[in-house]
Amino acid sequence: MEKILGVYERDKGSNVWWIRWTDSDHKKHREKVGRKSDAKTLLDKRKTEKLQGIKLPELSGKSLLFSDLLDDALEHSKAENGERSTHELKLKIERLRADWGDRKVHDIAKQQIQRWLTTEKESRDWTDATTNRWQACFSLVFRVAVDNGKIAANPASRIRRKTEDNLSVRFLTLDEEQAITKVLATRHPSYLPAFLISLHTGMRASEQWRLHWSDINFDGRILTVRKLANTKSGRHISLNHVALTALKTLYEMSGPSGPVFLNSKKTPMIAHREWFDPAVAEAKIANYTWHKNRHTFASRLAMAGVDIRTIAQLMGHSTIQMSMRYAHLSPDHNQSAVDRLANFGSNGTPNRTPNRRVLKA
Repeated sequence: MEKILGVYERDKGSNVWWIRWTDSDHKKHREKVGRKSDAKTLLDKRKTEKLQGIKLPELSGKSLLFSDLLDDALEHSKAENGERSTHELKLKIERLRADWGDRKVHDIAKQQIQRWLTTEKESRDWTDATTNRWQACFSLVFRVAVDNGKIAANPASRIRRKTEDNLSVRFLTLDEEQAITKVLATRHPSYLPAFLISLHTGMRASEQWRLHWSDINFDGRILTVRKLANTKSGRHISLNHVALTALKTLYEMSGPSGPVFLNSKKTPMIAHREWFDPAVAEAKIANYTWHKNRHTFASRLAMAGVDIRTIAQLMGHSTIQMSMRYAHLSPDHNQSAVDRLANFGSNGTPNRTPNRRVLKA
């Protein structure tokens, strides 16, 4: 098949052809056409118009507002993602709509997005990880617009991600846990079991809110985490007495079928910020979010002497390297390892290279 520069099939085998070209202002454009013959004809037309200096109003994007792209991104998420992911995206979208909704898409450049991210990071004390999440939101909005053929390029795609400090682990002390527990018991007693279950199972929020009573085996003291789209497989978590007691409390409130976690309206829980973040603030706990319950779970396991491989399995990490950030929290294990080096050559410790067997041909 003859290849034509600037004409391509985005999804192989779809028979839907696109064109790629650059206008007189050196801006790149992509357009969805349809048949290959029509794509070739339109590309020739665009090249001619470029030579003639004609700027097409339908490609200028001057009438397209960023709020239109936000609506499309939310619609895309509802079709492709779960309820919780869509809820989280909607919160970000409404924040972006306030600052960016009335802006013309054609006027939005990479530098403007970078400046906004920098300003927000400084004023709201964002971590690098949080900044990356907002950048990803921008990129998603523009990517959906490109896929829909509304714009030619994604200005957020070439913004360099911040390097996240994955070695820094923030976990709750026992005093901090007691402070949050006290506030929840007073302000939101029905949500206290959810907090305790998070601390004692290490589940991701998306995993926890998707739990159904059919996933709980009270007799075997086992909780089954179903596979998510972004995880390789599900897993089983053994329940200690704290998690088991909290689940039994919830069972009396909402069992024996359906979702385990319900909100104050008795509908499935999909978010926690509206009650957990204020509780953390009232308890005067700094730099702590719900996700760090997972860090608390893994950190306490490490400090209790649990091996890293087991921690990785309980956390649902795809590789053991993801759990190595907790290795330094196992001081007895590490001390024992380096003490062996100090005793090398004494107390019967071999001080020579072991003999190697020579295999005869």
